[in-house]
Amino acid sequence: MTEKILETPCCIVGGGPAGLMLGYLLARAGIPVVVLEKHADFLRDFRGDTIHPSTLEIMDHLGLLESLLRLPHQRVETLVGESNGQKIILADFSRLHCRCQFMALMPQWDFLNFLAEQSLALPGFQLLRSTQAVGLRQENGCVTGVEALDAAGESLFIHTRLVVGTDGRRSVVRQAADLTSHSFGMPRDVLWMKLPKASGDNNWASGHGGPRNNIIMLDRGDYWQCGYSITKGTLPALKQHGLQALLQQVAAVSPVNIERFAAAVPDWDHVKLLDIRIDRLDRWAAAGVLCIGDAAHAMSPIGGVGVNLAIQDAVAAANILATPLAQGSVSLHTLNQVQRRREFPTRATQRLQIMMTSKGKDQSRATPRRRPAWVTWLLHQPWFPRLTGRIIGLGFRREIPHLR
Repeated sequence: MTEKILETPCCIVGGGPAGLMLGYLLARAGIPVVVLEKHADFLRDFRGDTIHPSTLEIMDHLGLLESLLRLPHQRVETLVGESNGQKIILADFSRLHCRCQFMALMPQWDFLNFLAEQSLALPGFQLLRSTQAVGLRQENGCVTGVEALDAAGESLFIHTRLVVGTDGRRSVVRQAADLTSHSFGMPRDVLWMKLPKASGDNNWASGHGGPRNNIIMLDRGDYWQCGYSITKGTLPALKQHGLQALLQQVAAVSPVNIERFAAAVPDWDHVKLLDIRIDRLDRWAAAGVLCIGDAAHAMSPIGGVGVNLAIQDAVAAANILATPLAQGSVSLHTLNQVQRRREFPTRATQRLQIMMTSKGKDQSRATPRRRPAWVTWLLHQPWFPRLTGRIIGLGFRREIPHLR
C-alpha cells in the first residue's frame, strides 16, 4: 500500500485547546498548519469546562470574545467552598484588572467547535479529524514529520519542519521524541458520574460542595457532571464494598439523595476514573519537535487552570515561532525559548497545586486531620479571595497574542 504524504510547515498533534489555539494563531499569521485530531468530534465527557479571565482576555484581543459569549455559558464571579461547615469565598474575580471579571463555564466541546470554526475560515488551516498520530520520523537526529493513520485507517506521513505535541498527558509525541519527565505524584483521584437534571435543580449552579470540598457538580445542560474525590488507588477497595456504598458516600456530601444517584448510576460502567497526576517535562523540545499544554505539563484539576495554562502556552508559542516558521527554519534554540517563557508559571502553578493537596499527609485516615490554625486564619482574610482570584483567573504570567 502506498503511503500518502502531506507537506506543511507545521503539524500540530492534538485538537484540544492548546492545539486549536496555536493552529488558529499560526494560520492567522499566514503560516499553513495541519492539526491532527484522533477523534471524529470534540464530544468528550469529563473535560475541563472553565474558561478563565485570562483566556477571555486573549479572545478579546483576537476580536472573538463577543461571538464566543453568545454561546450558552454561566458567569462565575466567585468560587465558593466550605470551611468548618461555613461557606467562604475562595476566589474573587470581580476586581481583576481585565475586561472579563468572571470565569465562564462552558462545555469544552462548544469552545473547541468555536475555535475550529474560526480556524477553518482562515486560508492554510487544515483540521484532519479521525487521524491518529502513531509516531515520529527523524533524519540525522531531527524530527521531520509525523506518522499517522487517517480516517480510513491508511498510512499517512505529514512531512514538516516542526511538530508540536498538544496531545495531552499521554502524549504520543513526547513519548516518540524520548522527552523525559518528572512526576510529583498526587494523593487523590476523581470518580465522574452523570446525573440527569430534575425540576428542583433550576436554582443550582456549577460548583463545589460537601464538608471536605470533595464533590463537584458541573452544569452540562440537561444533566450534572458529578465528580467525587477519592484517595488515589482506592477504587478497587470501593468496588469490593459495592456501588451502593459508594453512592451513599457521594449523596452524603451532595444536595442529591441516594435514590437519584442509584437511578442515574445503575452499575460501575457509569463510573469513570480520572487518574490525577502532576508531571512536567525536563525539556519541552528537541530538534524539530515541541510539546506544550498537558503534553508538557500535566496539571491537577484544582482551580481548572490546566486548560488556560495550555492556551497561554499556545499564545506564547505562536508569538515566538510565527516569524521563524515564515522564514522557513526553526532552531532548537528558538523552540527552547517557549519553555523559558512558560516554565515559571508552570512551576509556580504546580507548586501551589501540590501544596493544596496536602501532599505527604496520610490520606487513609478515617478522620481528617484538623486544619492548621494559620490556614483557617488565611481563609478568612478579606484580601485572600482577591489574591487567589488573581492567581487562578490570570495566572502568574499573562500572554497577549502578537497580531499580524
